[in-house]
Amino acid sequence: MAFDLSTLLSRRWALTLFAAAGLATLAGCGSDSGGSSAASTASGATSTSTAGSNATCEEIPGETAGPYPGDGSNGPNVLTQSGIVRSDIRSSFGSASGTAEGVPLTINLTILDQANGCAASAGAAVYLWHCNRDGLYSLYSQGITDQNYLRGVQETGSNGRVTFKSIFPAAYSGRWPHIHFEVYPNFSAATSAGNVTATSQLALPEDTCKLVYATDGYSQSVRNLAQTSLASDNVFGDGSARQLATVAGDVTAGFTAELTVPV
Repeated sequence: MAFDLSTLLSRRWALTLFAAAGLATLAGCGSDSGGSSAASTASGATSTSTAGSNATCEEIPGETAGPYPGDGSNGPNVLTQSGIVRSDIRSSFGSASGTAEGVPLTINLTILDQANGCAASAGAAVYLWHCNRDGLYSLYSQGITDQNYLRGVQETGSNGRVTFKSIFPAAYSGRWPHIHFEVYPNFSAATSAGNVTATSQLALPEDTCKLVYATDGYSQSVRNLAQTSLASDNVFGDGSARQLATVAGDVTAGFTAELTVPV
């Protein structure tokens, strides 16, 4: 958490100043869509949460990669390892054999190119990672330093879209439930840990989090979620509308999170 606070990027502050001065005008953009709503069955097992999917095409806020990126900027570099390019990131690859358990979560990101009129960014690459249901990160956390699950790279297609099959991450102390990602200009840059186009985080809606954390294996997340909020989170506290995913599904079949990511 201290690392997050000390390394938050200054992009948001710059954008705020430009907006206040009336200098930031984004073509084809409407108003942000914020807030969330949920529809649940009587058992509380189904949820459809509508959040700010960044339909305005305003640039995704830049965020810290955190202390556990695995991209070579703080210790291990998983990006150059054979096997990192995959859609299903639930299991480790290479010599590691562990699998992350938890409620299934499919993550769909659509990358848009602001410099090209917010058209779909074909041929870009996304590196995505997050903690397991115990709030631990592979490669770094005690007991799983020999694992590399919940990390993967995908290249965008002609529609700018990438899909990852994963598990719902925990809420750990001090942070709102989130997923990290880096966008690279192309596949080669991503798999060689080259220059990053954007680094940000996806926030998960509270309604869905509560449903997931009521299931087996997530008990500590119930307490941690209750002790924080999007408004108090050190990353999302200055505005989460453009990073809050739209999530639908149920705890049995799993959930799908959608986010549009203009870069």
